[in-house]
Amino acid sequence: MQSRLHRVFTGCAFAFAAAVALTAAACGRSEEAPPPPAAVSNPVDPSTAGAITGLVKFEGTPPAAEPISMDSDPYCEKQPQNKTETVVVGEASGLQNVFVYVKDGLGDRVFPVPSTAVVLDQQGCRYVPHVLGIQVGQPLELRSSDNTLHNIHAVPQQNREFNRALQLAALKHTHTFSTKEVMVPFKCDVHKWMNAYVGVLDHPFYAVTAANGRFELKGLPPGTYTIEAWHEKLGTQTHMVTIGEKQTSDVAFNFKG
Repeated sequence: MQSRLHRVFTGCAFAFAAAVALTAAACGRSEEAPPPPAAVSNPVDPSTAGAITGLVKFEGTPPAAEPISMDSDPYCEKQPQNKTETVVVGEASGLQNVFVYVKDGLGDRVFPVPSTAVVLDQQGCRYVPHVLGIQVGQPLELRSSDNTLHNIHAVPQQNREFNRALQLAALKHTHTFSTKEVMVPFKCDVHKWMNAYVGVLDHPFYAVTAANGRFELKGLPPGTYTIEAWHEKLGTQTHMVTIGEKQTSDVAFNFKG
């Protein structure tokens, strides 16, 4: 009886140890890199390509930036930039940090995926830049320039959620998105004021407005397009724009506060 019990106990112990080992291996496994995208040539004839340029403006009196309390982290408390950047209005009422992109009109064209990484940094206890764009399959390099603990927490609806801790300056992590999504919010669970937004597209025709509210979408084939402008607080607007061969068309968006 004792020998039989011993064999049962030994077998259970072995099974438990194996399960623990498998769990540990799964928890410690690094994110697998997706297969490289198939080589694709640019379907746009550069001799006929045009562009869409434009201006995004804010109508009314812009809200004042609000101070952010960073005293929960002594490192962050020393940083010079400690105000919100939800609505940033510059020269001549230009609205900054608006994501502008071709929403429709490209048909079934397939575009090359850049191998150069897009960088999202944690700098001065903020995400820099605040709004950015990237293509599906393109590397997103997540960095920290701060000597304090940050975590990069992406909360998408269509892509896979992920959360990575970066404790010291010069650390980085690389991620790729598997499907288009406008927009993917990023946050830091350690510092609640930190946030950013990433537009993920299956083509290269996107831009983020500069401090003066200007943007440009270059290299477009002739055609009619739906152009959308997205802002984190003020919502979205769309315009139909037609461009001919080697033509540049201009479009204006006006967001009201």
